[in-house]
Amino acid sequence: MIEINNVTKTFDDITALKSVTANIEEGQVFGLIGTNGAGKSTLMRTICGVFSPDEGEVKVDGEKVYENPSAKSKLFYVSDDQFFFASGTPMDMVRYYQTVYPRFDKERFLKLMETISLDPKRKINTFSKGMKKQLSVMLGVSAGTKYLLCDETFDGLDPVMRQAIKSLFIKEMADRGLTPIIASHNLRELEDVCDHVGLLHKGGILFSKDLDSMKLGIFKLQCVLRAPEDLERIGTQFPILQKEQTGTLTTLTLRGKSSDISKLQMELQPVFWELLPLTLEEIFISEMEVKGYDFTKLYQ
Repeated sequence: MIEINNVTKTFDDITALKSVTANIEEGQVFGLIGTNGAGKSTLMRTICGVFSPDEGEVKVDGEKVYENPSAKSKLFYVSDDQFFFASGTPMDMVRYYQTVYPRFDKERFLKLMETISLDPKRKINTFSKGMKKQLSVMLGVSAGTKYLLCDETFDGLDPVMRQAIKSLFIKEMADRGLTPIIASHNLRELEDVCDHVGLLHKGGILFSKDLDSMKLGIFKLQCVLRAPEDLERIGTQFPILQKEQTGTLTTLTLRGKSSDISKLQMELQPVFWELLPLTLEEIFISEMEVKGYDFTKLYQ
C-alpha cells in the first residue's frame, strides 16, 4: 500500500501540494484526476521519491520512499515528459533499466515490442509522440515493479492502443498483482478502468473514493413536476448540487440513495421522472462547482 500522509510541497512562493492525505491500496487501479495545475504531476513525483515533501511523508509498503532505494525499487514512473538517451534505442533503455530494476524482464519487453510493432533497435528520436509513450509503458510493465505510476498515459495514443494498454494493465494485475496509478485529464478514459479515484484541486485532495460507491451516491434527475412546491420538497430531502430548467423540464444533480429517490417519486407522482447515473466527468464537474470552481466564467 502507498500511504500519503499530510504531504505539502512548495516551489518558492507556489504551493503545489497542500496537506494531501490518501491511501492507494494494492491490486486496484487508482485514478488521479484534477484541474490544470492541481498538483497531479507533483504528487506523482513525490510518491516516487523524485521530490522530498516539505511536510508529511510518503510510505510504500511501510517504508519512507525518499532516498530509499528499497522503496523506490517497487515503483516505476512513466512521466508525461519522457526522457530517453540522446540518439538511444529501446535496447539502450533496457540495458539502463536492468541496472536499476533487478527484476526487469528483457524477454517480456521484446515480446511486447513485437506485439505493438516497434523496432527495439530503432533510434527513439525517430519515434512519434505516441510511439514514445508506448515504449515508456512497455518499459514500465517489463520492469517488474509492484506499482506503475503513469502521468497522462493515454495522451497521444490512438483508440486501439489505449484499449490495448488498459487490457495489458488488467492482465498484469491478474498475473502478478500490479497496481497502476494513472493521472489523467481524460476522465472518460479512466472511467472504464479505475477502481478508485482521487480528486486534486489547487494542491489539496477533495476526496478519495471507490468509483462504484461514488456513482451510487450521486445522480442526475430529469423530471416534470406537477407543482412548484414539489421541487422544494426534493431539495429538503436531498442535497442539490446543480439545477437546470428548460421549459417544464427540470434537471437536477443530487446526492442520495436511489431507493429513497424512487420512494419520493411514488409520493410526488410527477408527469415525468428519469433517474440517471452520472459519468465520472459529470461527477468531477459537480464536485468542482460545489468547491466554487465556476466554469461559466470561461464563456461569460
